[in-house]
Amino acid sequence: MSKPAPLNSVVARVTERIAERSRDRRAAYLARLESAGGKPRRHRLGCANLAHAFAACGTNDKAALRGETQPSIGIVTAYNDMLSAHQPYERYPAMIRESVRAAGGVAQVAGGVPAMCDGVTQGYEGMELSLFSRDVIALATGVALSHATFDGVLCLGICDKIVPGLVIGSLAFGHLPTIFVPAGPMPSGLSNADKAKARQLYAQGKVGREELLEAESKSYHAPGTCTFYGTANTNQMLMEIMGLHLPGASFVNPNTPLRDALTDAAARRVVAMTAPGAGTPIGRIVDERALVNGIVGLLATGGSTNHTLHIPAIAAAAGIELNWEDFSELSAVVPLLARVYPNGSADVNRFHQAGGMPFVIGQLIDAGLLHTDISTIHGDGGLEPYRSMPELDEGGALTWTRAATDQSGDPSVVATTAAPFAAEGGLRVLTGNLGRGVIKTSAVKPEHRLVEAPARVFDSQEAVQTAFRAGELDRDVIVVVRYQGPGANGMPELHKLTPPLGVLQDKGFKVALVTDGRMSGASGKVPAAIHVTPEVKGGGPLGRVRDGDILRLDAEAGTLNALVDTAEWESRGAPPPPSEDASHGCGRELFSLFRNNAGPAESGASVLNLLG
Repeated sequence: MSKPAPLNSVVARVTERIAERSRDRRAAYLARLESAGGKPRRHRLGCANLAHAFAACGTNDKAALRGETQPSIGIVTAYNDMLSAHQPYERYPAMIRESVRAAGGVAQVAGGVPAMCDGVTQGYEGMELSLFSRDVIALATGVALSHATFDGVLCLGICDKIVPGLVIGSLAFGHLPTIFVPAGPMPSGLSNADKAKARQLYAQGKVGREELLEAESKSYHAPGTCTFYGTANTNQMLMEIMGLHLPGASFVNPNTPLRDALTDAAARRVVAMTAPGAGTPIGRIVDERALVNGIVGLLATGGSTNHTLHIPAIAAAAGIELNWEDFSELSAVVPLLARVYPNGSADVNRFHQAGGMPFVIGQLIDAGLLHTDISTIHGDGGLEPYRSMPELDEGGALTWTRAATDQSGDPSVVATTAAPFAAEGGLRVLTGNLGRGVIKTSAVKPEHRLVEAPARVFDSQEAVQTAFRAGELDRDVIVVVRYQGPGANGMPELHKLTPPLGVLQDKGFKVALVTDGRMSGASGKVPAAIHVTPEVKGGGPLGRVRDGDILRLDAEAGTLNALVDTAEWESRGAPPPPSEDASHGCGRELFSLFRNNAGPAESGASVLNLLG
């Protein structure tokens, strides 16, 4: 067994810097947790309040909740059967109740949170509510836990804004032991490469809607998470490497004996964590070390750029201040260890079969790139148990086997730190006279990472599509899409721009995207400077760009500039904003809450310091 290397000096320095800048806020947060302690919680309630809490329970559960010792576990669920990733959760509450009873507790569904599918709303008006929904989910989680009757929590959620929202809401009740329970990815269907090819053929008008729908239906074909490495699966990586999942739990397929055994184990584990001194509450697990581990995992696996928004927002909910410099400095020393679509051809099922999270975590530990001394929901041993893969023995009992660390199960999918796919992580921070943004480099070939070309400016993704269909973009071009920030229209993902821009790139043109909006976690291939801040609606310099200006995006140098005479640049005013109807769709009344209170992208774009 190899001995882990000492903690990398850059990882140590970034962690210390985060802790120092967060000292007062974190201390205030922990003091609040301390004052909220004491178990069992329900016996602080009045008799009428307590009677309401167990009125609908069966006789045995009711008797248990009247007593002094048996723990009460709250389930916060994001179940709906429109989301393929969340459909398996339909049967989880019944499973969990039985497992918790067997472990000596009582479980109740404390509440449900909304769970929209970005795959359904992508490119349409509903996407304007997507980022906003994260804060609604955080508030809904807080509402569920505000009953003050629970001793532990199980959170059922997987996708895009849902897991970050559940974490933020749970951190407001950070004195409670909390475990995140995944449901796993759907089995592999049509390859991601073939799906992308069908989309590009459709964008070019070479196949019709029926052919495209057939390809999409073969790709998204069963219960479970979409199998590409987008935001949903990056969420699962994040929960595992931060110690909020059971080891190796992220990518086991739904409705399998192993998946059910892991759900049973999570339910039993949270009961055990409620005993005095037997478990660490979520507010203490999520500290600066765990958050740095999360960023390292994001970089090492080439995860979703959406987490440059979500991780700072999660950190803020725990009294910790993160910024993009922390991501950038860590990216310089964290190697890229995974090639999962859009960073490669494999899907998450192949990633898991090749060693998955246990292998990646083991590699990062041995290279001194992770804090091993963190608290986790697993219990003793810090992060070391997360080097192990779950399996069922011959008798059907759940066991864990330490993953091999000497070689990958598939070197085309998972690499070692000694021979990584790239020496640096998959994200870069860009700075220049156009503002600050981020770019996902892991999916972009090196020859496409520097683009200097004339700008073409748009105020909506629909306008880009129209120009593409008219042949107006068949040239070297940097497409600028403005008024897409959190204060303008909720920062919808612009993933539908990937196929047409990919077509242009495949024709041999130099192409890039620059926007104050977001791209999907599944986006790649075309270089995209996203989350550009300050956003145009707030007076950001991206609003000074005019058609024909020469822009330069250099992902290697980390720069983003308009090559315009300084005096001319400074003299330009802001463009007129798009009309209200162009800015908003079906959720405009709700959206006004978000628009009027959203922070800058770099802060996580949260509406408020929720529930703090």
